[in-house]
Amino acid sequence: MPAWFVDVSRDVGLDFVHDPGPPPGERYFMPQIIGSGAALFDYDNDGRLDIYLVQNAGPGSKAHNRLYHQEKDGSFTDVSKGSGLDVTGYGMGVAIGDVNNDGFPDVLLTEFGRIRLFRNNGNSTFTDVSKDAGLVNAQWATSACFVDYNRDGWLDLVVTNYVDYDPTRVCNLAGGRPDYCHPKVFADETTRLFHNRSRGEPKGVVRFEDVTLAAGLGRTPGAGLGVVAADFDGDGWPDILVANDAQPNRLWINQKNGTFRDEAPQRGLAYNGLGQRQGNMGIALGDIDDRGRFAVFITHLTEETNTLFTQEPRGLFRDVTGTAGLANSRWRGTGFGTVFGDFDNDGALDLAVVNGRVSRSRADPEPGADADLGPVWAAYAERNQLFAGDGKGRFRDLWASQPAFCGRPGIGRGLAIGDLNNDGGLDLLVTSIGGPARLFRNVARNRGHWLLVRAVDPALKRDAYGAEIVVEVAGKRRHAWINPGSSYLCSNDPRTHFGLGTAARVDAIEVRWPDGSVERFPGRDADQVVVVRKGEGRKDTETRDTETDK
Repeated sequence: MPAWFVDVSRDVGLDFVHDPGPPPGERYFMPQIIGSGAALFDYDNDGRLDIYLVQNAGPGSKAHNRLYHQEKDGSFTDVSKGSGLDVTGYGMGVAIGDVNNDGFPDVLLTEFGRIRLFRNNGNSTFTDVSKDAGLVNAQWATSACFVDYNRDGWLDLVVTNYVDYDPTRVCNLAGGRPDYCHPKVFADETTRLFHNRSRGEPKGVVRFEDVTLAAGLGRTPGAGLGVVAADFDGDGWPDILVANDAQPNRLWINQKNGTFRDEAPQRGLAYNGLGQRQGNMGIALGDIDDRGRFAVFITHLTEETNTLFTQEPRGLFRDVTGTAGLANSRWRGTGFGTVFGDFDNDGALDLAVVNGRVSRSRADPEPGADADLGPVWAAYAERNQLFAGDGKGRFRDLWASQPAFCGRPGIGRGLAIGDLNNDGGLDLLVTSIGGPARLFRNVARNRGHWLLVRAVDPALKRDAYGAEIVVEVAGKRRHAWINPGSSYLCSNDPRTHFGLGTAARVDAIEVRWPDGSVERFPGRDADQVVVVRKGEGRKDTETRDTETDK
């Protein structure tokens, strides 16, 4: 099979190298092995995705977070200096969302010991408004995402926190070797929910209220690493899934009254199919078998197996890792960032995973480890994985034919997905500890037709996070969901991508907006970027989910 991706990082001017601070051996500071993420977002509304990358060397270091602007020719220019985003710290993840509904996406940065919100000023600069906005989180924040959980039109914020880490604690693993501590050594932390109270405030003013306890999320702590917000039970209200490291996952089901209830055990997402808790890290969602219901994929440790859950029936999940062909891959890795995407546009979702250990391998480092890592970090390096989907829920390991993405071992952490050059091919951005960020351009031969859909609510001036998009093509209904906050420590392209195979036209586009209303938009030719706006479609009251609720 021809390669799907090539590394174009240097060609396009992406010269970011991650700095985690002193290498292990001098100290084993746990936040550095958790890694740092990235964001793909169009901060200046010019129609092209830009890139934000996070450093982890600590406050006052020379390693600043960096913002890259995409130019018309597809190259990237470092515009960090003076942007307001060129900060330092023990950086973890990024969440993107327009929190004040002014038409410009804002940036939420998670760190060890704090979170920071940077308001987009609309002139390619950002202002830290964290303190005035009431966003206080002194814990070890990891992944985060924006979601309008009460459907009032204002984006709220979910922040996962890892463990109550004590930097003075020294841990020795098997054989008395010093290494990074296991999370079980420390007490769990609580995922926090912040309600957006900016409605009615003066223009540009942002206010949040911590409603963690009132909403019920404070009842059950965990070692949170991954998070995604979506409608898991089919009632039209967004729920919250948190991937907990070495703990049961939490599925916070929205009670529609400002509160949530953890229903992960009874809905099948707390443990794997054997009832085991695992080292849960990143999360991907996608309709892998055209049944109108998303599957959930969660990454785990090298010694475990990543887990795929499908909804059977809606709202109830079952571990199908084995039957899907994902239990016997060519190699296993400690997976972090992960995404579903139709990389060859054949109409079937494929799967990508980035890997990197959290404790030193007892074996020799994998050959070909990234030269930037050095001999100490190389002991944590693993190769990434890529699987082709068949559209029926099964996957095939593509490692041998994908040397660019799968051939070079690294300490992979963040994986962001998006169509950076608007050509219909999904590209991948990978972050790794101690190594360069790598942009993988989609070069799959003979790609099928495609459609890229952006859903906008003009009244709110922003992307409709939480919307479900359905395209009708060749007698089938294809489903996708809008929320860029998924994978691990990353924010992705906020548009939905559909691979259409041989179909050169879609018959209709249907949008279920976050407030529950449904609109239909006319069909159109394939191979284009489409913007659908709330209020410009035909209101639809018919039930068309043929298999969704069965």
